[in-house]
Amino acid sequence: MSHKPIKSAFILLAILILPFEILAQAGPDPSKNSSEIKHALNKLQVLGSVLYVAAHPDDENTRMITYMANEKGMRTAYLSLTRGDGGQNLIGKEVREQMGLIRTQELLAARRTDGGEQFFSRANDFGYSKHPDETLTIWDKEKVLADAVWVIRKFKPDVIITRFSPYRDGETHGHHTTSAKIALEAFSAAADPNRFPEQLEFVAPWQAKRILWNTSWWFFRTQKNHDYSQYLKIDAGAYNTLLGKSYGEIAAESRSMHKSQGFGASKQRGSEIEYLGHLAGDSAATDLFEGIVTNWDRVDGSEKVKALIKKAIANYNIEKPSASLSTLLKAHAEITKLPADNHYVNLKKQELEDLILQCAGIWADANSKVYSTSPGDSLFVTARIIKRSEAKVVLKEIDYQYTKIKNDSLLEFNKLVSVLDSFKIPTNLSYSQPYWLKETPLKGMFQVENQELIGLPENEPPLSVIYDLEIESEGINREISLVTPVMYRWVDPADGEKYRPLAIAPPVTANIAEQVYIFANQEALPVNIVLKSNTQDIEGELTLDLPKGWKVSPDKIPFSFKEKFEELNTTFQVTPPVGQSIGKVKALVKIGDQILDYSLKIIDYPHIPVQTIFPKAEAKLAKLDIQIQGKKIGYIMGSGDAVPEALRQIGYTVDILSDEDINTDNLSQYDAVITGVRTYNTNSRMKFHQKYLMEYVEKGGNVIVQYNTSRTLSMDLGPYPLKISRDRVTVEEAEVKLLNPNHEILNFPNKITEADFDGWVQERGLYFPNEWDNKYEAILSMNDPGEEAKSGSLLVTQYGEGNYIYTGLSFFRELPAGVPGAYRLLANLIGYGKKEPLKLETAK
Repeated sequence: MSHKPIKSAFILLAILILPFEILAQAGPDPSKNSSEIKHALNKLQVLGSVLYVAAHPDDENTRMITYMANEKGMRTAYLSLTRGDGGQNLIGKEVREQMGLIRTQELLAARRTDGGEQFFSRANDFGYSKHPDETLTIWDKEKVLADAVWVIRKFKPDVIITRFSPYRDGETHGHHTTSAKIALEAFSAAADPNRFPEQLEFVAPWQAKRILWNTSWWFFRTQKNHDYSQYLKIDAGAYNTLLGKSYGEIAAESRSMHKSQGFGASKQRGSEIEYLGHLAGDSAATDLFEGIVTNWDRVDGSEKVKALIKKAIANYNIEKPSASLSTLLKAHAEITKLPADNHYVNLKKQELEDLILQCAGIWADANSKVYSTSPGDSLFVTARIIKRSEAKVVLKEIDYQYTKIKNDSLLEFNKLVSVLDSFKIPTNLSYSQPYWLKETPLKGMFQVENQELIGLPENEPPLSVIYDLEIESEGINREISLVTPVMYRWVDPADGEKYRPLAIAPPVTANIAEQVYIFANQEALPVNIVLKSNTQDIEGELTLDLPKGWKVSPDKIPFSFKEKFEELNTTFQVTPPVGQSIGKVKALVKIGDQILDYSLKIIDYPHIPVQTIFPKAEAKLAKLDIQIQGKKIGYIMGSGDAVPEALRQIGYTVDILSDEDINTDNLSQYDAVITGVRTYNTNSRMKFHQKYLMEYVEKGGNVIVQYNTSRTLSMDLGPYPLKISRDRVTVEEAEVKLLNPNHEILNFPNKITEADFDGWVQERGLYFPNEWDNKYEAILSMNDPGEEAKSGSLLVTQYGEGNYIYTGLSFFRELPAGVPGAYRLLANLIGYGKKEPLKLETAK
C-alpha cells in the first residue's frame, strides 16, 4: 500500500468540463441503453451552447432546456441566481439554508432528467421582493454580476436566454426582473477584459452572439390581441424517437422534480411554440443560432475527427454498440492531437470517452463500508467494475487517491470484479459542509471567496476512485480513465439497492433538541443534547456557551465513546436572567485542545440524494413576558412547519390531527384548532372537514387559519366570504399599526404594542385577503414602503358562540426564529374570548 497526494487537478478538470454528473448523481453513473448511446453520438457532432438565466429553482423553462439539449444537441445550462432559500417547503420542515439545499438538489435532479447542467450565483433568496430596486439594496449587485460574468466566461454560451424581461420593473417578483437585468449587463461585461479582470487568471473574456427573452402568453395575459409576430418562434413540442418521449413529456418530468414547491406538472404532447424576443447582440430572423458555427468546423484541424464521428453515427448498430468502438477509438486518437487548451476539444473529448466506456459496456462504482467517516480514520472501500461487451479491456490500475493497486488484468465478459482496499483519511480533509455555507451567510449573499468554487451547484465528492483502463478494438488501443465518487451502498427492504454520498464528519457532533427555548419565569428548563461519535475511541467534555446573565448546571458533561456512531443523551439545566433577554446557546465539544461546535443534520427525501450537513450546534434562548389562556391545541398540518413544537415550548399541549380525528366530538376537547400553512392547498379533504370546523366554532371554539394561496383554493375558508390575494408585506421592518388598540386580541392575555413587531424575520406576512365580508374585523394595518396600507393580515369574526381568525402573518417563520412578539400575539389569538388568564407554566 502506498500513500500519495490526491489527484485534485485531474478531478477538478473533470468537474469543470463535465455536465456535473459526478456531483449530482444519487448513485454511480447509470449505463446508457442503445438508443441513448445513439442519441449521445448525435450530440457529439454539435459544438454549440445555450445558457438559460433566471432567479430561482422552478423559474427555468424546462421545455426549452429539454429541446435545446436533446433536439438541437446543444450543451445547455441553467444559471439560477439563487438556491430558493426563501421559499416555503411543501414536503418537510426545513427552511432557509436547508430549504435551499433541498432545492439545489431538486434542480440537479431536474437537469439529470432534461439533459441540462446547473449553475448558481452567490445571491441568497431573502424572500419575496416587489421591485428590482429593493432586490439590489439587499443583494450585492457587483458580486452577483461578477458571478454571472464568471459563469458566462467559463461556460462560453453562444446564446443566452432569460426567462424574464429586464424592462418590467414592479410587474413581477423583483428577483425575476433583476435576473434579466443582470444577464443583460453580463452579456456585454463578460466580453470586456476590464470588467472583473481577477477572473482572467482562470478564464478568458467571452462574447455570446445574442441574448433573448423567452416570453409567453402569461406575461401578456391581461392584454388583448398581443402581437406575437415580433418574436422568434420555436416549436419545442417535438417527439424524440430515440428517447421515446416528446420534449413536453420530458420537461414535465423535469419540472416535477421541484417537489418541495408542489410543482408536479402534466405531460404535454404535441406542438408547443416558444417565443423569443431580442434583447442585445446580433438579431436572429428565423433561427436561434443564425451566424453561429455549431459543428466541428469551429475547431481548426478537426476534419478527421468530424469524419470519424460521422462514420460512427452512420454505421451504428443498435443491437451491438461495441461495434462502434474501433471508429470511436480512432476518433479519440485524433482528438488528442488537437490543441489541449481548446474549450470544445476538451468538452468533446470527455463526451467521446464516456461514449467509448458505454459502448464497451463498462460500469463501475466505489463503495464505502460506512456512510460517514472522520479525518484520521481508516476507510475501507470496495471498487467494483464490470465489462458487458466483447471488447478487450485491460484494468491497468485502481487509484483510491491515497493508495492505488496495480492490476494489469483483462476484464472478463460479464464478470464483476471487486477489489477491497483501505487507507487513512488525511487529518486536514474538510468536513462535508456545502461550500456556500462554510461561512455564515449574509442576508442577501453567501460568502464564498474561492473563485473556482463560485457557480458550482455543490461540493466535489470528498473521495473518488479512478479506474485506469486500456481499451482495444481492431488493433486500436487507447487509455481511458473512469472516475466515480466513493459512496455508501445499502439495500433497503422496500426500495432495494440505494446509494448516498459519503460524508466527512467531525469526530463528535452535538444536536440540541429544540431550535428555540422559551422561558416565561425564573425556573430552569432542561436543554437536551445528543452527542454522536463519528469515530471510535474518543473522549472529551461537553459545555454550553450562554449569553451574559444566563446560568447552567452542570458546568460540563464528560463523554467517552468506544465505538463509531455511538450516541449519548445529555441534559443541562439552564436558568434565565431576571427580565426579558434574547440570545443563543452554543454546544461546545472539547477533545484535547480541539473545540468543535457542529451539529448533525441529515436531509433524506426519495427524489434527491441524501444530504449530510453540519450546522452550528446552537439554539435561540428567549426569556419572555408571556401569559397563555387555554392549554390544549388541535393542529392540522399543511405543507410542514415547526409551529406545533414552538407552541409546546410555551406550555401548550398540541395534538397533530389526522383526517380521521376531525369530527365534531373529537374537536370539542380543544381550546383552539389551528390549521398549518397552506393546509387548504395541500389537503384535499379540507372541503369535507370544513363543516366540522365551522360546527366547532359555532359551539364556542376558536379556529385559527394560517395563510393559504389562491392557486389551488376551491372553497370558502371562513364562515363568511373572504378573498385571498397576493398581497404581502415583505419588509420585515415595515411599520405595523394597531387599528383598534383596545381590541381584546391586542390586550388579552398579553398587551400587544408596536414593539412586539420588532425583530421579525424575512417578512411580515403573505397572501393577505384583500376583500372580506363586513362581519370580519381587521386588527392590524401594514405596508411596504411606497405602498398603500393593507389591513388583511389579521381578520377576526365571531360565529355562533366561538371565533374564527384568518391570518397571513408569517408565524411559521417567526416562531422558529424565537421572535418574542410573535409568541405573544399567537397566544392572544389562541386565548381570544376566554375569561381568566393563566400564568404560563414551564414546559416539561
